[in-house]
Amino acid sequence: MVDYNKLKSRILGFLEQELPSDLYYHGTHHTLDVLKVCNDYIERDKIGSNDALLLRIGVLFHDLGFTVSFENHEENGAVLAEKILPDFGFTRKDIDIIKGLIMSTKIPQNPKTGLEEIICDSDLDYLGRDDYYPISKTLYDELRSLSKIKSERDWNQLQINFLEAHSYHTDFAIQNRQPEKEQRILELKKEFS
Repeated sequence: MVDYNKLKSRILGFLEQELPSDLYYHGTHHTLDVLKVCNDYIERDKIGSNDALLLRIGVLFHDLGFTVSFENHEENGAVLAEKILPDFGFTRKDIDIIKGLIMSTKIPQNPKTGLEEIICDSDLDYLGRDDYYPISKTLYDELRSLSKIKSERDWNQLQINFLEAHSYHTDFAIQNRQPEKEQRILELKKEFS
């Protein structure tokens, strides 16, 4: 029997202690936001208990690789899952599913299962929400601090390109997040063209 709460506490504690301080977007708050959105999917879609557990664990691990490196953090998260999850009673099959969930969040997203679609849409749910601008500002700050972008103009072009290239996968996100995301694209293009 997997003790979800014990594992959740361990992973969130590890994120709090080990994530670099300049990860303004990819912090514990992001993992908790994605977990909340995933829980909404679990409830709304009446996802079975084992799949729900795997999805939640995938969320907890999806950015854990940032504790190792900014680059290839999904691969690092999958390696950490491989090391940690056997101690919590997960089967080989479950660990492989969780690793697939982690890897599906790599940009560009390419989910292959329904659970992977849910974690991908949960990870980028904010793109089509009212809190897009404050959340995207944290990503801007993070990328600036890591010298991944040079200016606000670079950032705005990056955001427009990203939003235009991104696709939601679940019916819920297509119906309820895509329209607002389209509005963000129009706003950004108007403001920065």
